[in-house]
Amino acid sequence: MFTHVTVGANDIEASRQFYDAALGALGIDPATGPDPKGRYWWRTPRGAFAVGKPIDGEPACHANGGTIGFAAADLEAVAAFQAAGIAAGGTAIEDPPGPRVGPFGTLNLAYLRDPSGNKICALHRVG
Repeated sequence: MFTHVTVGANDIEASRQFYDAALGALGIDPATGPDPKGRYWWRTPRGAFAVGKPIDGEPACHANGGTIGFAAADLEAVAAFQAAGIAAGGTAIEDPPGPRVGPFGTLNLAYLRDPSGNKICALHRVG
């Protein structure tokens, strides 16, 4: 459904290091860039994710109520994503990595805030 997602960051290098670690734990190659607008990009065959300073020159801020989910191969990858993200300056939020049962079945999830406060998660659909 999506071609790409971009989030703002005030400290681009801290964000690049954080996402290289957290997304690397999910098997995603390190970022490329910066591009001419100063953004770093992580690309997969299914889409792209970018971090950069807001183009309008205003400070970056996170979307209250927004979450960006990244696909994970299994529960171990979900846990590795959280551990790598914390080690690279992220903050663990909500419950520890693990299964959640709800209307969409069982999902293995882990949630983090990146260095700029953006809420992200790793998700593995069970079965």
